[in-house]
Amino acid sequence: MDSVDRASSGPVVVAIDGPSGSGKSTVSRAVAARLGLSFLDTGAMYRAMTWWMLANEVDVEDAEAVAIACGKPVIVSGTDAAGPTITVDGQDVSGPIRGPEVTAKVSAVSAVPAVRARLVELQRGCAAHTERGIVAEGRDMGSVVFPDATVKVFLTASERARSERRAAELRAKGVDEATITAMAADLARRDAADSSRETAPLTQAADAVLVDTSELTLDQVIDTIAALVERKAGLTAAQ
Repeated sequence: MDSVDRASSGPVVVAIDGPSGSGKSTVSRAVAARLGLSFLDTGAMYRAMTWWMLANEVDVEDAEAVAIACGKPVIVSGTDAAGPTITVDGQDVSGPIRGPEVTAKVSAVSAVPAVRARLVELQRGCAAHTERGIVAEGRDMGSVVFPDATVKVFLTASERARSERRAAELRAKGVDEATITAMAADLARRDAADSSRETAPLTQAADAVLVDTSELTLDQVIDTIAALVERKAGLTAAQ
Protein backbone atom coordinates (compact mmCIF):
# COMPACT_ATOMS: atom_id res chain seq x y z
CA MET A 1 0.00 0.00 0.00
CA ASP A 2 1.18 3.50 -0.82
CA SER A 3 1.76 5.80 2.11
CA VAL A 4 1.10 9.51 2.38
CA ASP A 5 3.15 12.40 3.71
CA ARG A 6 0.84 15.25 4.71
CA ALA A 7 1.94 18.71 3.79
CA SER A 8 -0.61 20.27 6.13
CA SER A 9 -1.51 19.64 9.76
CA GLY A 10 -4.61 17.72 10.78
CA PRO A 11 -6.23 14.72 9.14
CA VAL A 12 -7.22 14.93 5.50
CA VAL A 13 -10.93 14.46 4.85
CA VAL A 14 -12.03 13.44 1.36
CA ALA A 15 -15.81 13.60 0.96
CA ILE A 16 -17.25 11.61 -1.96
CA ASP A 17 -20.99 11.87 -2.61
CA GLY A 18 -23.23 10.59 -5.36
CA PRO A 19 -26.33 8.58 -6.24
CA SER A 20 -26.78 4.81 -6.04
CA GLY A 21 -24.70 2.86 -8.53
CA SER A 22 -22.21 5.65 -9.22
CA GLY A 23 -19.37 3.52 -7.88
CA LYS A 24 -18.75 5.50 -4.69
CA SER A 25 -17.81 2.56 -2.49
CA THR A 26 -15.42 0.88 -4.93
CA VAL A 27 -13.75 4.14 -5.91
CA SER A 28 -13.53 5.48 -2.36
CA ARG A 29 -11.93 2.29 -1.04
CA ALA A 30 -9.40 2.26 -3.88
CA VAL A 31 -8.48 5.93 -3.41
CA ALA A 32 -8.11 5.42 0.35
CA ALA A 33 -5.91 2.36 -0.17
CA ARG A 34 -3.72 4.14 -2.71
CA LEU A 35 -3.16 7.17 -0.47
CA GLY A 36 -2.88 5.33 2.83
CA LEU A 37 -6.07 6.86 4.25
CA SER A 38 -8.90 5.31 6.24
CA PHE A 39 -12.24 4.57 4.56
CA LEU A 40 -15.79 5.16 5.77
CA ASP A 41 -18.86 3.71 4.07
CA THR A 42 -21.62 5.82 5.61
CA GLY A 43 -24.27 4.07 3.55
CA ALA A 44 -23.44 0.88 5.44
CA MET A 45 -24.14 2.71 8.70
CA TYR A 46 -27.65 3.68 7.55
CA ARG A 47 -28.21 0.14 6.32
CA ALA A 48 -27.06 -1.19 9.68
CA MET A 49 -29.54 1.06 11.46
CA THR A 50 -32.29 -0.10 9.10
CA TRP A 51 -31.37 -3.75 9.61
CA TRP A 52 -31.61 -3.28 13.40
CA MET A 53 -35.02 -1.61 13.08
CA LEU A 54 -36.38 -4.47 10.98
CA ALA A 55 -34.83 -7.14 13.22
CA ASN A 56 -36.44 -5.52 16.25
CA GLU A 57 -39.81 -5.07 14.56
CA VAL A 58 -39.78 -1.28 14.61
CA ASP A 59 -42.23 0.14 12.06
CA VAL A 60 -39.79 1.92 9.73
CA GLU A 61 -42.64 3.89 8.17
CA ASP A 62 -43.34 5.47 11.58
CA ALA A 63 -40.78 8.27 11.83
CA GLU A 64 -41.51 8.89 15.49
CA ALA A 65 -40.98 5.22 16.38
CA VAL A 66 -37.71 5.18 14.43
CA ALA A 67 -36.55 8.37 16.14
CA ILE A 68 -37.25 6.94 19.59
CA ALA A 69 -35.45 3.66 18.82
CA CYS A 70 -32.42 4.95 16.91
CA GLY A 71 -30.34 5.59 20.02
CA LYS A 72 -30.44 1.93 21.08
CA PRO A 73 -28.22 -0.01 18.62
CA VAL A 74 -24.44 0.14 19.00
CA ILE A 75 -23.13 0.62 15.46
CA VAL A 76 -19.38 0.34 14.86
CA SER A 77 -17.86 0.97 11.45
CA GLY A 78 -14.34 -0.31 10.81
CA THR A 79 -12.31 2.07 8.65
CA ASP A 80 -9.59 -0.16 7.18
CA ALA A 81 -9.80 0.29 3.40
CA ALA A 82 -8.42 -3.22 2.93
CA GLY A 83 -11.29 -4.76 4.86
CA PRO A 84 -13.99 -2.41 6.16
CA THR A 85 -16.38 -3.88 8.71
CA ILE A 86 -19.77 -2.99 10.15
CA THR A 87 -21.22 -4.41 13.36
CA VAL A 88 -24.43 -3.86 15.30
CA ASP A 89 -24.35 -4.73 18.99
CA GLY A 90 -21.18 -6.71 18.31
CA GLN A 91 -22.69 -8.74 15.43
CA ASP A 92 -21.15 -8.63 11.95
CA VAL A 93 -23.95 -7.47 9.65
CA SER A 94 -21.93 -6.77 6.50
CA GLY A 95 -23.90 -9.46 4.63
CA PRO A 96 -27.46 -8.98 5.94
CA ILE A 97 -27.49 -5.21 5.38
CA ARG A 98 -27.14 -5.72 1.61
CA GLY A 99 -30.36 -7.75 1.35
CA PRO A 100 -33.42 -6.54 -0.60
CA GLU A 101 -35.52 -5.93 2.53
CA VAL A 102 -32.99 -3.47 3.93
CA THR A 103 -32.47 -1.89 0.51
CA ALA A 104 -36.21 -1.27 0.20
CA LYS A 105 -36.46 0.46 3.59
CA VAL A 106 -33.16 2.29 4.06
CA SER A 107 -34.34 5.54 2.44
CA ALA A 108 -37.26 5.80 4.88
CA VAL A 109 -35.01 5.29 7.89
CA SER A 110 -32.35 7.64 6.52
CA ALA A 111 -34.90 10.44 6.16
CA VAL A 112 -35.57 10.57 9.92
CA PRO A 113 -33.69 13.60 11.37
CA ALA A 114 -32.87 11.83 14.66
CA VAL A 115 -31.22 8.96 12.76
CA ARG A 116 -29.11 11.34 10.71
CA ALA A 117 -28.12 13.36 13.78
CA ARG A 118 -26.91 10.23 15.57
CA LEU A 119 -25.02 8.78 12.63
CA VAL A 120 -23.45 12.10 11.63
CA GLU A 121 -21.99 12.27 15.14
CA LEU A 122 -20.56 8.77 14.72
CA GLN A 123 -19.20 9.62 11.27
CA ARG A 124 -17.42 12.74 12.49
CA GLY A 125 -16.00 10.73 15.36
CA CYS A 126 -14.55 8.19 12.91
CA ALA A 127 -12.81 10.96 10.99
CA ALA A 128 -11.49 12.68 14.11
CA HIS A 129 -9.77 9.51 15.31
CA THR A 130 -7.86 8.70 12.12
CA GLU A 131 -4.11 9.23 12.12
CA ARG A 132 -3.65 10.35 8.52
CA GLY A 133 -7.13 11.11 7.27
CA ILE A 134 -10.20 9.48 5.78
CA VAL A 135 -12.15 9.02 2.57
CA ALA A 136 -15.84 9.16 3.47
CA GLU A 137 -18.48 8.26 0.94
CA GLY A 138 -22.23 8.78 1.07
CA ARG A 139 -24.90 11.25 0.04
CA ASP A 140 -24.30 14.27 2.26
CA MET A 141 -20.61 14.05 3.14
CA GLY A 142 -19.58 17.33 1.55
CA SER A 143 -22.82 19.22 2.10
CA VAL A 144 -23.58 18.31 5.74
CA VAL A 145 -21.23 15.90 7.52
CA PHE A 146 -17.88 17.41 6.52
CA PRO A 147 -18.61 20.94 5.23
CA ASP A 148 -14.93 21.83 5.69
CA ALA A 149 -13.59 18.69 3.98
CA THR A 150 -10.17 19.01 2.37
CA VAL A 151 -11.52 17.67 -0.91
CA LYS A 152 -15.12 17.24 -2.05
CA VAL A 153 -16.14 15.10 -5.01
CA PHE A 154 -19.59 14.46 -6.45
CA LEU A 155 -19.46 11.19 -8.35
CA THR A 156 -22.21 10.60 -10.87
CA ALA A 157 -23.11 8.71 -14.04
CA SER A 158 -26.09 8.41 -16.34
CA GLU A 159 -29.00 6.39 -15.00
CA ARG A 160 -28.43 3.84 -17.76
CA ALA A 161 -24.76 3.41 -16.86
CA ARG A 162 -25.55 3.06 -13.18
CA SER A 163 -28.30 0.51 -13.83
CA GLU A 164 -26.05 -1.54 -16.11
CA ARG A 165 -23.22 -1.56 -13.56
CA ARG A 166 -25.52 -2.62 -10.76
CA ALA A 167 -27.00 -5.37 -12.92
CA ALA A 168 -23.52 -6.66 -13.79
CA GLU A 169 -22.58 -6.74 -10.10
CA LEU A 170 -25.73 -8.68 -9.23
CA ARG A 171 -25.29 -11.17 -12.10
CA ALA A 172 -21.74 -11.83 -10.90
CA LYS A 173 -23.23 -12.74 -7.54
CA GLY A 174 -25.72 -15.14 -9.17
CA VAL A 175 -28.82 -13.02 -8.63
CA ASP A 176 -31.77 -13.94 -10.87
CA GLU A 177 -32.97 -11.59 -13.62
CA ALA A 178 -36.35 -10.86 -12.00
CA THR A 179 -34.62 -9.60 -8.87
CA ILE A 180 -32.14 -7.58 -10.95
CA THR A 181 -35.00 -5.87 -12.78
CA ALA A 182 -36.75 -5.06 -9.50
CA MET A 183 -33.56 -3.67 -7.96
CA ALA A 184 -32.90 -1.52 -11.03
CA ALA A 185 -36.32 0.08 -10.58
CA ASP A 186 -35.59 0.52 -6.88
CA LEU A 187 -32.37 2.37 -7.71
CA ALA A 188 -34.38 5.12 -9.43
CA ARG A 189 -36.85 5.22 -6.55
CA ARG A 190 -34.09 5.61 -3.98
CA ASP A 191 -32.48 8.41 -5.97
CA ALA A 192 -35.79 10.28 -6.00
CA ALA A 193 -36.40 9.70 -2.29
CA ASP A 194 -32.86 10.67 -1.24
CA SER A 195 -32.87 13.80 -3.41
CA SER A 196 -36.25 15.06 -2.19
CA ARG A 197 -36.05 14.40 1.55
CA GLU A 198 -36.17 17.47 3.79
CA THR A 199 -33.18 16.50 5.96
CA ALA A 200 -29.75 16.39 4.29
CA PRO A 201 -30.90 15.54 0.75
CA LEU A 202 -28.59 14.05 -1.85
CA THR A 203 -27.03 17.10 -3.46
CA GLN A 204 -23.74 18.31 -4.87
CA ALA A 205 -21.94 20.67 -2.49
CA ALA A 206 -21.25 24.07 -4.08
CA ASP A 207 -17.48 23.54 -3.86
CA ALA A 208 -17.45 19.87 -4.88
CA VAL A 209 -15.74 18.69 -8.07
CA LEU A 210 -18.16 16.88 -10.38
CA VAL A 211 -16.81 13.62 -11.84
CA ASP A 212 -19.06 11.93 -14.40
CA THR A 213 -18.02 8.29 -14.68
CA SER A 214 -20.41 7.29 -17.49
CA GLU A 215 -17.64 6.94 -20.08
CA LEU A 216 -14.70 6.29 -17.74
CA THR A 217 -13.12 3.03 -16.66
CA LEU A 218 -12.78 2.29 -12.96
CA ASP A 219 -9.02 2.90 -13.11
CA GLN A 220 -9.55 6.26 -14.80
CA VAL A 221 -11.94 7.37 -12.08
CA ILE A 222 -9.54 6.28 -9.33
CA ASP A 223 -6.63 8.04 -11.03
CA THR A 224 -8.66 11.23 -11.46
CA ILE A 225 -9.75 11.45 -7.83
CA ALA A 226 -6.40 10.36 -6.36
CA ALA A 227 -4.65 13.07 -8.39
CA LEU A 228 -7.20 15.63 -7.23
CA VAL A 229 -6.64 14.70 -3.59
CA GLU A 230 -2.86 14.81 -3.95
CA ARG A 231 -3.05 18.25 -5.55
CA LYS A 232 -5.66 19.87 -3.32
CA ALA A 233 -4.48 18.36 -0.05
CA GLY A 234 -0.81 18.91 -0.74
CA LEU A 235 -0.10 15.20 -0.42
CA THR A 236 2.66 13.17 -1.99
CA ALA A 237 2.23 9.44 -2.31
CA ALA A 238 5.41 7.39 -1.87
CA GLN A 239 6.06 3.70 -2.28
